[in-house]
Amino acid sequence: MNKRDFLKLSGAVSLTAATGAPVLTADELSDMTGAAVPIGVDERLTRVAKAQTLMQEMGYEALILEAGSALIYFTGVRWWRSERFTGAVIPAEGDIAFVTPYFEEPSVRESMTFGDDVRTWHEHESPFDLVAGILADRGLKSGKIGIEETVRHFISDGVVEAAPDFDVVSGKGIARGCRMYKSSAEIALMQIANDVTLAAYRHVHANIDMAMEPRDISALMNETTRKLGGQPQFSIALLNEASAYPHGTSQVQYPKEGGIILMDCGCAVHDYESDISRTWVFGEPTAKQRKVWDTVKRGQEIALETATVGTPAGSVDDVVRDYYEREGYGPDYATPGLSHRLGHGIGMDGHEPINFVRGETMELAPGMCFSNEPGIYLFDEFGVRLEDCLYITDDGPELFSALSTSIDKPFG
Repeated sequence: MNKRDFLKLSGAVSLTAATGAPVLTADELSDMTGAAVPIGVDERLTRVAKAQTLMQEMGYEALILEAGSALIYFTGVRWWRSERFTGAVIPAEGDIAFVTPYFEEPSVRESMTFGDDVRTWHEHESPFDLVAGILADRGLKSGKIGIEETVRHFISDGVVEAAPDFDVVSGKGIARGCRMYKSSAEIALMQIANDVTLAAYRHVHANIDMAMEPRDISALMNETTRKLGGQPQFSIALLNEASAYPHGTSQVQYPKEGGIILMDCGCAVHDYESDISRTWVFGEPTAKQRKVWDTVKRGQEIALETATVGTPAGSVDDVVRDYYEREGYGPDYATPGLSHRLGHGIGMDGHEPINFVRGETMELAPGMCFSNEPGIYLFDEFGVRLEDCLYITDDGPELFSALSTSIDKPFG
């Protein structure tokens, strides 16, 4: 009999029994997303208009998108990436146009929110000749064509071959110039996603027992998130020594008395994501665990104090890393210490430009959204990571989720 089966048969002590927290039943979980308002066509048109303004200012003739979050962001069209190109051309002036295989056109049109120029290609034809045709029809003969930064090479290469008179270059400045600065509608959706994730955490925290493997804890988190109305994006559960490695190990662990539980989870609500990490102890923390946890929390607080409008994003990482070094961790990325960047941009993608990382000189501005996730990792022992996301306002950073209260009461 393996440990998992033994623990189940023996009625192993649950976290609920150890902490006195109430056990929530599945029947007590209900959809929290009823008030969530999807992004509307007017906002998408505004985004396209902003991209066109940026293109004109930066001397671009058009921006090429392919299936993925950028295509959804600007057009609402939901499609998957395959060897067959489906995408869009946003000209600096004029109407947007779409390209897709002939047999996919009816399905693509189902998710179109505006526009009527859809050009199709058969299997023996090149979709990139259609891109060249779109450019020609808008009176474009040469100039810079921007490629959105996540577009795959075979697509950009195809555009180069089909439109040799154009200079095909990175268009990241255009897409980033729109997507990095969230509107109030985007922030509202991210707030709901964070509320869902935090509520799911509370349920999971009260229902972990010693028979659970990390996959069981992750499955419970995903199931709870769905019942609360979110679409799970990821759920990481790192137990005991595995918590010392930011993305864990392949060794199976179980909750144990005095062992760390580190979870990193997120969901989406109408495309917009959350990302929250919590760390606590199954049972009574040791003095060392408390010290590390308190140091990580102070790192989060220092990051918040630093993340004001006009501050270079890299400085937020720098000040926390300097504080950790004064506390005896590091230096730099060395362990015991903070072995990864302090945080990343977030929105429709869990990780978006730009980052709280050394050397990032872009200044913080209203509408930017980031994770704030300092950690301290002691290889072969344990790790602590606390993560909450924030958005920048004129008055400073605002949190989507309140900071964890303490190692004893991670959810207040």
